[in-house]
Amino acid sequence: MQIAILMSNPEETEVVNEEVRLQKALAAAGVASRRACEELIVKGQVKVNGKLVTELGSRVNPVVDKVTVRGVPVQFDTTRVYLLLNKPAGIISTMSDEEGRPDLSSFVTDYDRVFNIGRLDAETTGLLLLTNDGELANQLSHPSFGVEKTYIARVVGEVNAMSIHKLMSGFELEDGFIKADRARVIDISKGHSLVEIVLHSGRNRIVRRMLENIGHPVVGLVRKQFGPIHLGTLKQGHIRQLNKMEIGALLKAATGKPSRPPRPSKKRA
Repeated sequence: MQIAILMSNPEETEVVNEEVRLQKALAAAGVASRRACEELIVKGQVKVNGKLVTELGSRVNPVVDKVTVRGVPVQFDTTRVYLLLNKPAGIISTMSDEEGRPDLSSFVTDYDRVFNIGRLDAETTGLLLLTNDGELANQLSHPSFGVEKTYIARVVGEVNAMSIHKLMSGFELEDGFIKADRARVIDISKGHSLVEIVLHSGRNRIVRRMLENIGHPVVGLVRKQFGPIHLGTLKQGHIRQLNKMEIGALLKAATGKPSRPPRPSKKRA
């Protein structure tokens, strides 16, 4: 059986005609050094297709086998790209806008055939994920997987406890029932409120429509978290690759299982 072992350079692959040792596959995927990967296996922290593996002679097929380390999935395919963009206002969430408006293409000139996971409306800023992993994108975009998104909204008026209760208990909009998973007031000042709202719906302009429905129109909106991925300190208009821990957490979130958010990376591209 022929499989491809993907090396550190995404443009190079070494094709072999047999499965490979588990520790070699883990090291090639960037989990850790081969010696450290051996220790992870011996200590019972690695599973293959849901089964605990502690034998160093174990072999895997990186193309078809599902491997987790401490419960976090490992991505063996190093040609996959996972990016985080802090989207500025005025940018349309598409790779090519038919009307010629500013779109996402100018941020990904160094990457081939990536696309955005979900959308932010033009005036909403903050965290937007991009990838060339179509399967993952479909899973993360589907509301049945329950991937939460966290937003901070600056709204007109002083939001009170009754308004927060209405957001969390839900109400009907023109496209159906909606409710927040969580909501809270962060600050109230000079006739405006800062509200944090968490929900897993991806409906068009849903946060703006929810807040307007309760009488508090949005004057500023930023998404700060998508599943386990945090915006962190990434500056607006900047983009960076997700690190190995973030990719693993994202893959786990796509299975519908809760994942502890990894520490945000400070690296910028």
